Amino acid sequence: MPSPASGRRTRAAWTSLFALLLVCAVAAAVVLVVVELRVGRPSAGEPRCVATTEHTGGERTRHTLTAEQTANAALVVAESVERGAEPRAAVVALATAMQESRLVNIDYGDRDSVGLFQQRPSQGWGTVEQILDPEYSTTAFYDRLAEVDLGSLTVTEAAQAVQRSAHPGAYAQHEGMATAFAAALTGRAEASLNCVLAGPQAPGDPRAAAGALAGAFGAAAPAPRAEDGRVLVPAPGEPTGWALAHWAVAAAEDLGIAEVSFDGRTWVRDDQRTSRFAPAPGWRESAEARPDDAPDPGDVVISVANP
Repeated sequence: MPSPASGRRTRAAWTSLFALLLVCAVAAAVVLVVVELRVGRPSAGEPRCVATTEHTGGERTRHTLTAEQTANAALVVAESVERGAEPRAAVVALATAMQESRLVNIDYGDRDSVGLFQQRPSQGWGTVEQILDPEYSTTAFYDRLAEVDLGSLTVTEAAQAVQRSAHPGAYAQHEGMATAFAAALTGRAEASLNCVLAGPQAPGDPRAAAGALAGAFGAAAPAPRAEDGRVLVPAPGEPTGWALAHWAVAAAEDLGIAEVSFDGRTWVRDDQRTSRFAPAPGWRESAEARPDDAPDPGDVVISVANP
């Protein structure tokens, strides 16, 4: 039969072992926190973009799309900016494309529907090849939307007037997302779009980026110049400058864009790392992000990657 002293020694040993394990667990947790806060990590899963809406009282609402969806959203909204359309037109277009295709340029759909807006060749929208060109399908959508009195209709009613959908009530569910991304991509909500992306796999081409930007906005923005590994858009003013800056963030994955600056703030692709303890920083003061060479705050400056 074990003696009382032996029992006390056993309990003391187990207590010591438990204390040691607890100390080790706490130390491991501290190390994990420090590593994640200092190093960060790329976004878990698919690259994503977040449009943030600030409400009265300081509350914020965040809407998230994939990088592919956001690039398509930027194309759709840029067309409205180029046309000088009222901002609500972009909301209707985004809500429509989200409902019809999830903002992905798909080559299938109900009956003969294809593309971002699921337009049908048999209904006079164009050929399949034309509709599968996102620029063509977006232009076609806005052409018909221009015939609609947006001032007297809800987003759902305006979308249905163009689309003639069998499910006309479905567009309303995307109005919040569409409003947030339209506000960012038309430049009405400054520094409100952030994308968390993996590092670029190849060098970017400033001439290609300048050409894409000019093609997206046309005469609605000053002509971009490609120079020294970057694209410069001189003095676009607001809200156009923020429309261009947010477009560049949305197009960063496709065009190999590493940094975007405007209005004294800078988005740095490599800084957009997240941990479970800290969100991606988004836009920062340019003087903080680039203390030695902050760009002119009146210009939009887009730097491409040079891995």
